[in-house]
Amino acid sequence: MPGKEQRDSDSEAAPPTLGVGMVGYAFMGAAHSQGWRTAGRVFDLPLRPVLAAIGGRDAVAVRAAAAKHGWAAAETDWRTLVTRDDVQLVDVCTPGDSHAEIAIAALEAGKHVLCEKPLANSVAEAEAMVAAAEAAAARGQVAMVGFNYRRVPAIAYARRLIADNRLGVLRHVRVTYLQDWLVDPDFPLTWRLEREHAGSGALGDLGAHAVDLAQYLAGEPLVGVSALTETFVRERPLLAGASTGLSATGANGRGPVTVDDAALFTGRLASGALASFEATRMAAGRKNALRLEINGERGSLAFDLERLNELSFHDHTEPAASAGFRRILVTEAGHPYLEAWWPPGHALGYEHTFVHQARDIVHAVAAGNTAPAPSFADGLQVQRVLAAVEESAEKNAVYTPVPGSAG
Repeated sequence: MPGKEQRDSDSEAAPPTLGVGMVGYAFMGAAHSQGWRTAGRVFDLPLRPVLAAIGGRDAVAVRAAAAKHGWAAAETDWRTLVTRDDVQLVDVCTPGDSHAEIAIAALEAGKHVLCEKPLANSVAEAEAMVAAAEAAAARGQVAMVGFNYRRVPAIAYARRLIADNRLGVLRHVRVTYLQDWLVDPDFPLTWRLEREHAGSGALGDLGAHAVDLAQYLAGEPLVGVSALTETFVRERPLLAGASTGLSATGANGRGPVTVDDAALFTGRLASGALASFEATRMAAGRKNALRLEINGERGSLAFDLERLNELSFHDHTEPAASAGFRRILVTEAGHPYLEAWWPPGHALGYEHTFVHQARDIVHAVAAGNTAPAPSFADGLQVQRVLAAVEESAEKNAVYTPVPGSAG
C-alpha cells in the first residue's frame, strides 16, 4: 500500500471536482452521460467531472439510467436536483418545452448550465434564458448551449481554415440534414411530433444544427430567409408507453401531427453571402446525412457527417492542371481535439462530440469564461432564424429579416 507521503502527493495532484447534475435520461441523456464519464479520462482537465445526480419523472426508469450510466444518485423532481449542494453544473437534456424553466432555475440557484439545442421552443423563452445567463455571468457562472456538431474535429478544423482565410471571401454556404426515421406513416406520435413539446419538427430538430453550423463556420449571422415547410403525414398512431431514442410503439387511435416534416429555405449572411438549407426526417435511406459545403473566392470545403473523420478541401489558387478536391483525414494530433486520442488514422465517432463538449465547458468553468461558445446568445440567434423561417413559410416564402441580426 502507498505510504502517507504518496497518498498526500496524489491528493494534492488531483484536480478539484465539478459536480454535474443532469435532467433527462433518454437519447441525449445517454449521449451526455458518455461525455461526462469519458472527458476526464481522455483529456487533462482542470476540474474532474463527477456524475452526482440524474433526474427524471419516472422513478424506475431514472434509477435504471443512473445505474447504467454511472450517476451516483437519482431524483424524480428536477427542482430538487438543481438545488443539491453536490451539483455545481446542471445539464439540461429534456424536450424543448422545459428548457427555459429548468435552465433559468438552475442559473438562479447559482449553477453553471449546459442546455441541449435548440435553446428553447420560442424566441421569448430564449430571450428570457439569455437574460438569466447574463445576470449569472456577472456572478461568474457559465451558460452554454449544446450544439455538439461544432465539436466534430473535421468541422472545427474547417472553421480554422476559414478563419485563416484559406477560402477568401465567402460566397455561398449549403447545408442539408436528412434522416428517414419518419418515412413510415404508421410511426407513432412521439413528443418530437407535437408542437407543444418540440416547438417545431425537422426545422428545430435538424435545421437548428444546420443554421448553427452555417453561422459558426462563416463567422457571421444570417440576416434574412425565404422558406417553405410542409407536413406530409398529418396524423399518426398514438404512442403506447414511452419512446426510446428514435424508436416507439404505437397504440390504437390516431392523433394530429402539429410540426413540420420538412423545411427548405434560402438565406443571406451579413456579408452578403448566400446560404441554402434543407431539413427533413422523411428522406428514405438517409440515416444521419448532415452535409455542408462552403464556397469562397479562393477555395471550397465539404463535409459529410456519415464520413465524419474526413474533410474535403479544394484550393482554387493551385494550377488548374493539378487542382481538385482532396480528402483530408482529420485524425492528426495537430487537428482540433485529437491531441488526446489515438494515433493518426484511428477514427472517432458520434459519441466523441459529447466528450469534447464536456471538455470545453469544464475548461470554461475553470477559466471563469462566462462567454463560452456556443453561448445562450448564440442559441437565441439560431432561435430567431428558426422563427423567421416559420414566418416566411406562413407567407409562402416571402423574404423575412431575422430580428436582431446586423445587415
